[in-house]
Amino acid sequence: MFQNLTRREFIKTNLMAAAAMTVPVEGFAADKTKADLVVYGKIFTAEGNQIVDAFAVKDGKFVYVGNRAGAATFIDKGKTEVIDYTGKGLVMPSCGNGHAHYSAGHAIQAVGTVLNKSDTLEKLFAESIPAAVKKARAAGAKTIFGSGWDRNFPPDFPYRQRLDAICDDIPIYFADEEGHKGMANTLALVNAGIMSKDGAVLKKEMRGGVIAIGADGTPTGYLSEQAGTFVRSFLDNEYLFSVDVVKGFIPKIEQQLHSEGYTMYLDGFSTYFFNTNFHKAAQEMDKAGDMHFVLGLTYEIEGWMNPDEALPKAVDAKKYSSTRVKPNGIKLFIDGTVESGTGFIEPVYNDGHQGSVNWSEEEMTDITRKANAQGLTMHIHAMGNAGVNRVVNSFVNGGKDEMRNTLVHVYGVMPSDYKRMAEHNIYVTEGMLWHHNSDELRNFLLERLPEDMGEKGFPMKSRRFVRNYRNPLVDLRTHHTRTGYKFSDNQRRAANVP
Repeated sequence: MFQNLTRREFIKTNLMAAAAMTVPVEGFAADKTKADLVVYGKIFTAEGNQIVDAFAVKDGKFVYVGNRAGAATFIDKGKTEVIDYTGKGLVMPSCGNGHAHYSAGHAIQAVGTVLNKSDTLEKLFAESIPAAVKKARAAGAKTIFGSGWDRNFPPDFPYRQRLDAICDDIPIYFADEEGHKGMANTLALVNAGIMSKDGAVLKKEMRGGVIAIGADGTPTGYLSEQAGTFVRSFLDNEYLFSVDVVKGFIPKIEQQLHSEGYTMYLDGFSTYFFNTNFHKAAQEMDKAGDMHFVLGLTYEIEGWMNPDEALPKAVDAKKYSSTRVKPNGIKLFIDGTVESGTGFIEPVYNDGHQGSVNWSEEEMTDITRKANAQGLTMHIHAMGNAGVNRVVNSFVNGGKDEMRNTLVHVYGVMPSDYKRMAEHNIYVTEGMLWHHNSDELRNFLLERLPEDMGEKGFPMKSRRFVRNYRNPLVDLRTHHTRTGYKFSDNQRRAANVP
């Protein structure tokens, strides 16, 4: 495709060309604003699959897409950068992933253990967890960490006691397959102040989360949502997520991104391990010329934190900004996930319970106002329709439209909120894998959710798909058409799709 291009040129042009997918040919030709960048070459656009000769960019926006002569009028000699790819190949759009968890996934593989979702509870405690503990001890770990167990395991199982029987001298925390629940041993709960060393229970409730309590009145070790993040914050996170650990897997993230057709992404778990080592490592690699994708980073503020104490830390993290590192976001969770029963929905679940609600509207509005004033964009996980509504209210009443405040995942939306999202420049990055879920989960949701809500969350016209099929163009097609990917017979057999 490209020949004799530097990595800088390749990435820069890909990022610029990505936006050209939707710019009409000869677009903005009447605007003679001088451009920051003009690119010549054989340029593919999505406007009728046309090929053009040039485009011009000003302040990160396209001011012209068309022929070479037209683009030349936007050149301010000595100020406009001009790159000529004529005869060097095809310039075409690339894609960016608006929300992904590559960092946490690669970190777990580097310093933790990935469990098997198909393991039963008995197999988990008889084989998988003992093996993870043995691996951690051999590495001299100060914390035993992992993820992947079945999110449907019951909260009243004696996780803490069973973990203690395997290892009681090193803190243990294993997250479930989706990261919204966890199990911990006694030492981890003692370090977090939930229990004392003599076994007394010090904390039974956690805002926006659940500390499961057994029949004996003590914690079972099962933690949901914000209770899990609270306990995780007391792990040896510097060991789990050091600068050296991060530098070891950033090349793997880059390789994965490029293999999937992306040249940029925003990491939704940037501070999953409660430090800014991802920020620091990425900046150092970028300045050394060892990072070849654009990385957006967020600073997560949990429901149990004091926002006025956490916000200055998020502002301070902006010091790690560099050419390809953009630490310009704040991450919040308004709720959990609808399928696990922790989404914030209206009406409530059929059994009468409400999901996890981490923030009041007043709090989110205040955080949004203060964050936007500091040049930080909000990036809020919201799954349930009531959670989405509350976030939209906070963006409208406290945010600046030009900041492109963002909703992440989004299972359900109240009809009136669609228009407000458009009017206030609210960005929505949907979790396409939620739309690509199993018929088993769909039937489960239909039973658990109020009438019609189950179907409204996954409005797919066709459900033929591969769960882990990662291709940004297929995702875009799915999003706009609400139909699953149509496979050839050979693809279907290879992917085991009926």
